Parts: sequence; structure tokens; C-alpha cells
Amino acid sequence: MQLFALGLNYQSAPLAIREKVAFSATGLREALGALVTARPAEEAAILSTCNRTELYCAAGEPRQALAWLADYQRLDPRDLSPYLYTLPREEAVRHAFRVAAGLDSMVLGEPQILGQLKDAVRAAEEAGTLGTMLSRLFQRSFAVAKEVRTNTGIGASVVSMAAAAVKLAGRIFPSLRESRVLFIGAGEMIELCATHFAGQMPRAMTVANRTLERAQHLARRLNAQAIELRDLPDRLPEYDIVVSCTASSLPILGKGTMERVVKARRHAPVFMVDLAVPRDIEPEVAELDDVYLYSIDDLGEIVRAGHDERASHVAQAEAIIDQQVGSFLNWLEGRELVPTIRELRDRAEEARRAELDRALRMLARGADPRAVLEGLSHGLTNKLLHAPTQALHEASAAERDELRGLVARLFQLRSGR
Repeated sequence: MQLFALGLNYQSAPLAIREKVAFSATGLREALGALVTARPAEEAAILSTCNRTELYCAAGEPRQALAWLADYQRLDPRDLSPYLYTLPREEAVRHAFRVAAGLDSMVLGEPQILGQLKDAVRAAEEAGTLGTMLSRLFQRSFAVAKEVRTNTGIGASVVSMAAAAVKLAGRIFPSLRESRVLFIGAGEMIELCATHFAGQMPRAMTVANRTLERAQHLARRLNAQAIELRDLPDRLPEYDIVVSCTASSLPILGKGTMERVVKARRHAPVFMVDLAVPRDIEPEVAELDDVYLYSIDDLGEIVRAGHDERASHVAQAEAIIDQQVGSFLNWLEGRELVPTIRELRDRAEEARRAELDRALRMLARGADPRAVLEGLSHGLTNKLLHAPTQALHEASAAERDELRGLVARLFQLRSGR
């Protein structure tokens, strides 16, 4: 069964391309159903985050998967192809292990991707697209990630996107204690950012979300206020720092809105971070004076600056992954032998039943039991050895030595040693 991964990430594609192929969490199960129904694969899982969109497939064709992805996202395959990578079998296994362990992340060793991968697997299970092969692949990926984190320092002192946002804000505002911070959204990334900003003890924090109840839930934990998204136009001028990460398919804040905000603030600076894919804030906002807008790719450049201190642990992590890739491939190859083993056992069982039926008929006619048992054992032996014996007799001179060695190995013959 063919196993492959296909996708793009922050290394192969810019944000403008990544946001076009991103799948929303709410639409993931529907997409998985469509993928398997279209038959590019029999098993499938989709990992879609702000930094990557990847299809993991079993029993399918990469070209068909590419065509499906482009069609589903209403893109021209020719526009998408330059940014995509296709990873067959061993490379796909290694990639899955590296992703789970945080070795393929924008922030080396960051733990968030493991949770996102588990969410992707859960969605595939709920959609009914996760079969034996992919289930085993991801379960092994989780185990590899745990081993890497336990036995290496790859996760120590990790600089997260949230920490990078705080660091950037500190460049604009010398003291965050005097700042008012607005978080748009209430998901995991916003929660991480809010936690980091809360540690700086800003003057005030507010959580804005489409659902007020969810905003209130997060706000209570942060000792912050909660508002609805529809209140943003009136409330935006109050905030010095805006961090946004929602699942909206369209921008929430545009250039016109921010022009009015800057005017209302009398040109006091506004620091904005857009962590969403697709983007929540129109890129043109960055053209405004007194607005400092950073995208997820911008933060990636900041966090990569602290990459070197953790790079010394990569070799050890890669060694663990190499070993686990070999183990998984052995399992995979063993699965490919299952049909042959099953057929071999079926053939032996067929011979056994035939000889047993013959023996029972002879016993029913009053034949000597000892003679019947002798006949059964001889008949069964002849049937089981007929095929390998015939193959040896019919082998050509070039084949004979190799075949003789294989038979000796299979039947543990001394003559083959």
C-alpha cells in the first residue's frame, strides 16, 4: 500500500499562498470525506496550521491528491505546484516524526504542533478516513515526539510565537505596564499570547470574540474584560497593542478602520500582531504611519534568531528519529507480506482439510487406523512439499543456487549452511 505526504509549509510557500490552501477546523471533516470519496487515497489525514497544510495519504496517487487539493481550494494546480512537496513512503514517515517532534517547526522544538497533529488525527478518526496504516503512523509519531522531548534538550528554553510577540511589543513600548492590550479571538494561540502578555502586567487586557461567552471564559482566567467583535470599531482606539488570531475567512480589520483608529488616537503608536491564516488584518494596514503590523512570518524571523542555542540537540533528536523510521518501515514491509502469508496458510489449510476428509472416509469404511494415519501424514507431506520440490527441479542453472539457498533457509536445512 502506497504511503505519501503532500503539502506546503512556511519554508516552501509564503503566507499569501499558505492562507489560500488552509483548511478551517470546522470544515476539516467535510474536506476529508471529499478527499477519500474522490479516491486520491483510501486513508487520509489533513494537518492544517498557520505554518503548514499537509495531506497524509495511504493507498493513493500524489498527482491525484494534488489535483484534488487545487480543485477543492479553487486554485490552478500550476499555480500551486511550485510550492508543494511530495514525500513518498520513507520520507513521509520521517517527515511525520520530525513534525511531531517539533524539528520541522518555525520555532525549533515548539510543543504546539504536537497538539495540532493530535487534533488532525482526531478529525480523521471522526471523519472515518483513518485506517490501520495512518493510525499506526501517527501513534508512532506521538511516541517519537515523547522520546525526543524526554531524552534531548530540544524543548528547553523554546522561544514561542507568543514570546516573540511580547519581545516585539517591547521594542515599541519600553514599559508594557502602561499599555492596554486587545486580543481578538479566544483560541489556543490567543490564550498562549495572552498568558505571555499577562506576565508583563499591562494596564488592561480585553478579549474580543464572536461568541461573548467564550471571550468571557478566557477573560476570567486573565482578569481581563470581554467584548464582542461587533464592538471593535468603537473600542479599538483604546488599545496600544492588538493581537489577532481567529478562524475568519475574511479580514476583520481593514485599512479604512485603522485610519480612523490612528486619527482617534492622535497618532499614538499601535502595535499589531496578526497570527491568523488566512489573515485577520489587511496587509495594507502596515502602510499607515504609527501602525506597526507584524504577520506570523515576521514573528518567525524573530524566533529564528534564538535558534542556534537549541540546534546542538538536533543531531541527537535526528538519531532517535532515524531509528524509529527504520522500525516503522520494518512494520510496513511486514504488512506487505500479510497477503502472501495468508495465502500460504490458506493453501496449507486446504491441503490439511483434504487429507483429513480422506482419512475420515477411510476410517468410516473400517480401514486400519494406523494405515490411515500413515497415509494422512504422507499425503500431507507430499502436498506441502510439492511446490518447492517442483520449483527446484524446474529451476535454470542460473536460478538453482539462489533457490536452493532460499529453500534451505525456509526449511532450516543443514545442506544450506
